[in-house]
Amino acid sequence: MRGRLIIAVITTLLDETIIIVLILWGLPRLGITLPVPALVVIGILWTGFAVLLYVSGSKVLRKKPVPGLTNLIGFKGKVVKPISPEGMIKVNGELWAARSAEGVIKSGEEVIVEGQDGLILLVRKVLPKESIPM
Repeated sequence: MRGRLIIAVITTLLDETIIIVLILWGLPRLGITLPVPALVVIGILWTGFAVLLYVSGSKVLRKKPVPGLTNLIGFKGKVVKPISPEGMIKVNGELWAARSAEGVIKSGEEVIVEGQDGLILLVRKVLPKESIPM
């Protein structure tokens, strides 16, 4: 956390230095001049924006991961380890333990998630009309 704060302060100072250089050197070359109070206001606004980004980003990074399942009901997947009555399926690139009330479901077959029991997904075979297009 402290390292991120130091990096945030340094990058904000660099950003403001670049803005000041552009305003004091670049704009006069184009025939545009800004009074010093305008430069101060721009610096204060930029600093406020940087602080707001830092605070909101820190809140997100401090957030604890939510344990448990995301709502996978209705998602389709493929059987990786035969389900008889329990096995493994792959849904959205993740492996999940699965159970079927239908009996054995072979590896490679498509399934649809109908519910959950703790960390075990309850699945059924996908009917031919519900098949995943390839």
